[in-house]
Formats: sequence, C-alpha cells, structure tokens
Amino acid sequence: MGSLFRSEEMTLCQLFLQSEAAYACVSELGELGLVQFRDLNPDVNAFQRKFVNEVRRCDEMERKLRYLEKEIRKDGIPMLEIPGECPEAPQPREMIDLEATFEKLENELREVNQNAEALKRNYLELTELKHILRKTQVFFDEHEGGANTTESMTRALISDDPNRHIGHVQLGLRDKQESLEFLPCFVAGVILRERIPAFERMLWRACRGNVFLRQAEIDTPLEDPSSSDQVYKSVFIIFFQGDQLKTRVKKICEGFRATLYPCPEAPADRREMAMGVMTRIEDLNTVLGQTQDHRHRVLVAAAKNIKNWFVKVRKIKAIYHTLNLFNLDVTQKCLIAECWVPALDLETIQLALRRGTERSGSSVPPILNRMETLEDPPTYNRTNKFTFAFQNLIYAYGVATYREVNPAPYTIITFPFLFAVMFGDLGHGAIMAAFGFWMCYKEKPLQAKKIDSEIWNIFFGGRYIILLMGLFSMYTGLIYNDIFSKSLNIFGSSWRNNYNSSTLQENKLLQLNPDSYDYIQKPYAFGIDPVWQLAEANKIIFMNAYKMKISIIIGVFHMLFGVCLSLWNHIYFKRRISIYVEFIPQIMFLTLLFFYMVLLMFIKWTTYGATVGHFGSQEPEIVKTSAFCAPSILITFINMMLFKTDENTRPQCDTVMFAGQLYFQKFFVILALMCVPVMLFGKPYFIMKEQKRRARQGHQTIEGTAENGTAGGAVVAASAHHDEDITEVFIHQAIHTIEYVLGSVSHTASYLRLWALSLAHAQLADVAWKMLLRKGLMSTDFQGGIFLYVVFAGWAAISVSILVLMEGLSAFLHTLRLHWVEFQSKFYAGEGYLFQPFSFEVILDSAGTAEE
Repeated sequence: MGSLFRSEEMTLCQLFLQSEAAYACVSELGELGLVQFRDLNPDVNAFQRKFVNEVRRCDEMERKLRYLEKEIRKDGIPMLEIPGECPEAPQPREMIDLEATFEKLENELREVNQNAEALKRNYLELTELKHILRKTQVFFDEHEGGANTTESMTRALISDDPNRHIGHVQLGLRDKQESLEFLPCFVAGVILRERIPAFERMLWRACRGNVFLRQAEIDTPLEDPSSSDQVYKSVFIIFFQGDQLKTRVKKICEGFRATLYPCPEAPADRREMAMGVMTRIEDLNTVLGQTQDHRHRVLVAAAKNIKNWFVKVRKIKAIYHTLNLFNLDVTQKCLIAECWVPALDLETIQLALRRGTERSGSSVPPILNRMETLEDPPTYNRTNKFTFAFQNLIYAYGVATYREVNPAPYTIITFPFLFAVMFGDLGHGAIMAAFGFWMCYKEKPLQAKKIDSEIWNIFFGGRYIILLMGLFSMYTGLIYNDIFSKSLNIFGSSWRNNYNSSTLQENKLLQLNPDSYDYIQKPYAFGIDPVWQLAEANKIIFMNAYKMKISIIIGVFHMLFGVCLSLWNHIYFKRRISIYVEFIPQIMFLTLLFFYMVLLMFIKWTTYGATVGHFGSQEPEIVKTSAFCAPSILITFINMMLFKTDENTRPQCDTVMFAGQLYFQKFFVILALMCVPVMLFGKPYFIMKEQKRRARQGHQTIEGTAENGTAGGAVVAASAHHDEDITEVFIHQAIHTIEYVLGSVSHTASYLRLWALSLAHAQLADVAWKMLLRKGLMSTDFQGGIFLYVVFAGWAAISVSILVLMEGLSAFLHTLRLHWVEFQSKFYAGEGYLFQPFSFEVILDSAGTAEE
C-alpha cells in the first residue's frame, strides 16, 4: 500500500549465475516479472553477442509458426486457446524437438500447397479448354458446317460490311474475291475480361484490320491458382492469313497474358477432345479433393497447439535476449548481470533463483548482491485493475521522479469530483455510471473477446474512471437539483410568496425576491430549491454566482493541497532549506491572498441575508447585514491588492465586513509580497554561502548530505547545486518564482472552467428539452403519440451523443488539465523513468497486440 502514495524503494543488485543454470533462473524471473536487467554490453553489436544463434533459431521458428497461422486462418480453422495457465518456458534441449516439429509441418504443408497449386493450374487449363471448345463450336455453328468451315467463314467475312464494329475486325483486302484462294488460319484462347477492349484495339492497330476477332464471356468465375482469387475471363478466336500475321497475333496475345489453346478445325475432333477434357477434369476433381482433405487434416492438427507453440517460442526468445545483456566472467563459466529490483521483493526473487537452480540441476547456488550507485533508480508503483487507469493518467503527464509523492491516490477522488462539478446532471450521470458499471460487471467476458478497436480499448481501460465519474456526476446533479435540465421536488420547496395565483400567472416578468419574506424561511433540505426552475428571469444570475464562487473555493483548496504535498517531498528527502525558503513562502503567499478571498466569501454568506429592513413601518429601515449592504468580493480583493479604499456611497451600510479588515488586508498583502524575494533569493543565497564554506573546509553541501541518502542500497542522486554555476541557479530559481507567483493568479482563474462548463452543460440540456421533448409532450391525440415517439428518439440521440459523449469528453479534458497543470505543478516534477521489468506476461501481451 505504501507504493501507492510513493514509488517503491528500489535497489541495484549484481547477479552471478552459473552458465548451466542461467537459462532456468532467467525463466523463473520472467514468470515473476520483478527484475529489470541492465545492458552490460552496450558497445557490442547485436550480431556479436553470445546467444545470437539461439535468437536466430527462435526467429526462424516464429517465421514457420506465422506461416502455419496464415494457412490456418486462410482455411478458417479455429485455433484453440491455451487451456488453464500459460505454459512454462521449455528447456533448451526441447528447442531441437520444436524445430524438428515445425520443420516437418512446414515442409509437408509447402509440398501439399505446391501439389495443390499444380493440380489447380492443370484444372484451370482444362476448364479454360473446355470453355474454348464449347464457345468455338458456337462460333462455327453460326456459319455453314462441314469440311468447308473455314471457307464459309471466309465468305462470311468478305460479305460483311467493311465498317462494322471493332469487335469484328474487318478483313481489309483490296480484292475480296482473292481471299477465297487462301483459307484463313485461326488461334483460340482465354483472356481476362477487363483486358478485352484494349486487346481489340491493339489487334486492330498492329494488324491494320487484317484479322477477325470473336469473343464470348465465360459466365462462371475461375479460380487463380496463385492467389486463389476469383477472376472473370472471356474466350476469343482470331482469324487471320499468313505466317507474318500469325507471329504478330501470338506476340500480342503474349503481351496481354492471354492463354492460347489448340482447337481442332473439324467438329468431330473438337467433340473427341471435349470428351477427353471432361474425363480428365473429373479425375482432377477427385485428386484435388483428396489433397484438400490431407491439407485440412494437417492444419487442424497444427491449430490445436499453435497458440501453445507461440508462447513457448516467444519465451525462449525473450530468455536468450535477456541473456545477451549479461557478461561472462574470466573463466567463461559464470554469467554476471546487473538489475533493478524492488527492495521488498528481494526474498521472493532469491526464492525464484533457487527454483531455477534446482530445475537446471546445478549445484552452484546463484549470488545476489546489493550495490551502491549514484544513478537514479526507476520508478515503480504497484497497481491493481482499479488504480491502473488512474496511474496511467499521471504517467501520461510524466513518470514521477524516484520516491516522489504519487498523485494517483488523490486523483482517484479529485478527478471524478472535478469532472462532476462540470458535468453535474443526475440523468446524464446515471447513463455514464450505467455504462461504466456494465463494463466492470462484464469485465472477464469482454476481456476474453479481445476486441481490437482502439476506441473501445480506451473506454474499457478506463471503465472504473467512467463509473466513478458517473456516480460523482449523479451526486453533483442532486446538489444542483438538475436531471435532464429539470428539477426534483423531493423535500418540498421552502419558498413562500405573498402573491396570489392570478398575479403569478398574469405577470410573466414578475421576480420573486427573497426580501419579500415577512419571516425567516428554512433552507431546502439538500441542494438547490426546485423553485429556481420556475425563475426564468433570475435563475441564471443566481446559478452563475453560486457556481462561480464554488469553483474558486474548490480551486484554492485544491492548490493548497498540492503545495502541502510538496512539504511531504521536502521532509522525505530531508531538504530542510527548501522547507524554509520554498514551502513556507509559497503556502503563505497562497493563503494570505487567495485563501483570504475564500474566507471573505464565507463571511459574506454567513453575515449578509435577504432581509432589507424592518417591515411594518412606512419606510423600512435598512439593515446593515442585508443583501443591500453586501459588498462585492472581487472589488474588495482588487482594492486590497491596490491598497485602495473606495468612498462609501451607502452611508447606511458599513464599509467593512468585520472589524480591522483594512489593516489585516494591508498586512496580508505586505507579508505576501515579502515572500516573493524569499522565494527568489533564499535558496541561491544558501547555496552560494555553502559553496564558499565548502571551499574553505571541503565539506559537502547542506542539502547534499541530506539528498544523497540511500534507498534500499541504491544511492539517490543529489541535486548537486555545488557543481552548478551560481548564475544558472539564480536564473532557475527566478523562473520557478515567477511561474509560481503568476501561476497562482492564472491557476485560480483557470478553475473558473468548472463554472463555465457546468453552465454550458445545463444550458444545452435545457435547449434540448425545450426544442424537442417539451413539444412532443404537448402534442395530443393519436398523431401526437407518433410525434412524441419520433421526438423522444431524437432527444435521446442528442442527449447521448452530444450531452454525454461530447460534453463528457470536454469535461474530461478540462479535468485532466486542472490536475496536470494547476495541481501537479505545485509538487510533482515528473522527471523519472518507468520500471520495466523482464516479464513474460508483458512480452506476450505486447506480441498479441502487435499481431492484432
């Protein structure tokens, strides 16, 4: 639990492992996931490391497994998930068996695929030849049959119009009758359907119109053996005369990747060939079926274990990658490693090392020694499924410096609360809470589905944040008494008026002011009185004043809490000077100015009431504690900063809110201004003074001895001001002082976004109600029911898409900014680096994500 408020105490250790036991020990540490190894060979090339051959073998096994997985997915065979726990990393001697198994499966599958492809190619050729024989028979049957088929085709060509369509390329001979002396030749083939137009144009231009082309589409698609895609083709037959045209036509067909097939001229020969083709096609179908069955059996057997194989190979590869980070001793029999480990887990890690040594059968126990170093340790915060999302919000800004205060536990409460201040609506909050609760309730089934949508994974990862934001929004919605822009009258309104019902109904501009009471009313039991929903004239004025002051109060307390957390850092790191010259001036500056402004708000609320005067007299006497005499907090604060006093324009009222107010204000401002030079020159002065003293005596700096403390054997690096130029120290401190002083003003104003977004959300909900749902509720009769059904659907869609999703995202981003800038800037440096242990779980998860 301690690491939730501050990162884990880390220590740098040196690990000595016997070569025979190193593999098993690293395997156990990978299952544990608590050790971050350092690279002791940073200058050694990746191809020159000791276990590079083993890594290459693992890469080759992964390649073969990916090939098998691709073929399994291609056939749509389900791959069985790993039952129970994840398998352990196999022993090195098992790599040979795995390699042999994968090699056998790959060779068998490749051989089957090659045979299947050759059979499919043969089947495709026979199918195309079958279509050619059928279509060409149709071509020839269109003219006179018998032995003089080509001669009749020639006569038909000569009798055709010389200007016919390009699909029937004309026979351009000057003397058409001369063509009867030469019987034309022809070629037949198959071409892709989309290439037909370009093919016809090329034939026309290259052969100068001296060819005749006929083509017909193949109705059924054919399977491409190489890609297994379905393609559409057409049968064509080209008539020409002479060897020169024959050569030219064949070259054109080759260029367009058309496949030519032999086609007999005699009808009897064509029928005989067609019968032989059909017989061969039937035989091929039988062989193809048997081949596919064998391939399917091989893939089904592989699909049962492929997930398990992937895990084993990746674990082996991760172990050898880690062993490449180690050094060999002089005897070449011992591996030396350096690693960061949590101090609390040293005993657990030693137990894991003993288990690994026993598994390997080694008799030499591993040695784990703690080391001292000036290097900054990594930051490690233990999280669970609830705190993980909140910790990631902090890490998105920056990883905490080692042992720095962790903002995550406080963010668990402040983040959904500040979000709810902006999003406060009971109805919309209930929708958000229901969605978050559903994701939490269905957590395991949803995780098992492994949905690869990035947006869904963001929502699911922040399911507990969404749930808390929705619940807190329901609470603030009750405070605002706002549900879908309407109010709930749970406890009965505390409002009483002195007007009759007719006056209230006829005077729409009538404002019911609290000073019309003739007795003191009790406040509403919880939240805002529902009567304000009827006060259309001054509802916004009242809610503006209320939410604006609440925003400033919340902001000041939030920033004060952030400054107080910096004190916790100073005390832990024993930075005594920082407490005196940084924390105390900062807390005094913020308290004397802005916390005092908050106190004025509470004084005003508790001192001044709604009563104007004593009723019963002709001219009521003004009461000094009435709303008429209530001063403006903003004007009072401005006058305080300018040391200015306005003239009293209301003699019947007091100029101050309490006795001695003006003197206290002047004292507070002077004291706050005196804090600025302390923050500006205090720390550089002490550092310069200590540098001079150390130069005379040779001692360490005051903060150096404090900050250079050890944390579990790992020495925390000091800020080392004594090594810096004093000018840089002054500049650095000046930047931080100016940032804090100006930031106190700007950050306080920045919290007004709580009021602005809350007002905007309420107004958008009110517009959606008035423009849509109220009109539907006012409709009557049968048509009104249909109209209400349509209007309600539109209102619900707008409420979910705009008021819940878009407004929720806007409020989320503004809340994120308030935490990162206004809150964390007071104490959080975020200059550390994350603890990334060697963990099989992380490696397998990242590999699975990369595959998806």
